[in-house]
Amino acid sequence: MHNIVIVDDHLLIAKALTGIIENFKQYNVLYECDNGKTLQEKMNTKKNIPDIVLLDISMPVMDGFATAAWLTENYPEILIMALSMQDDEQSLIKMVKAGAKGYLLKNVHPIELEKALNGLVKNGSYYPDWATSKVFASISKKISVKQTVNVTEREKEFLQYCVTEMSYKEIAEKMFCSPRTVESYRDSLFEKLDLKTRVGLAVFAMKNGYIA
Repeated sequence: MHNIVIVDDHLLIAKALTGIIENFKQYNVLYECDNGKTLQEKMNTKKNIPDIVLLDISMPVMDGFATAAWLTENYPEILIMALSMQDDEQSLIKMVKAGAKGYLLKNVHPIELEKALNGLVKNGSYYPDWATSKVFASISKKISVKQTVNVTEREKEFLQYCVTEMSYKEIAEKMFCSPRTVESYRDSLFEKLDLKTRVGLAVFAMKNGYIA
């Protein structure tokens, strides 16, 4: 049995998730929290340490990004699954950087939720198709790819900025070049690494140490 904690400031959603998850054979909900600060307070005893945290992003007091970073630093063995209404790449990148091992939208079907939890436990991560699961899977096999792919110094610099929330225009300003030049770095890396999204570039950068 895998113990789960739900962190979401919407009580109705948290209660609904608890009801759904308790119908899954392998999972048990220990408790619910309305934000990361409440979670910190709850986890001061050993019996309150879960295996999995289902984590909302937009919360008062302590949001999902800060909570994921705190969990990763203090409880790296806990599997973090982001559960949010936000489907933009920047939120995904930021949550992955903070330590999340999965990302789901709140409108998923219960069957998909159970599938995601099973994948998280079995493989250590779970990303649906919209979050480019194929990209993450392929990059997991390329941890040493920087030894075989010729990444230029300027491309390495660009990869560092890919992990941030900056737009391509803002990255161009930081790199003292034109947006078109930045796009050329991006397209070159897409081709070299066989990737198609900024999410893929960001994960590649993190796995290969191209972070400032």
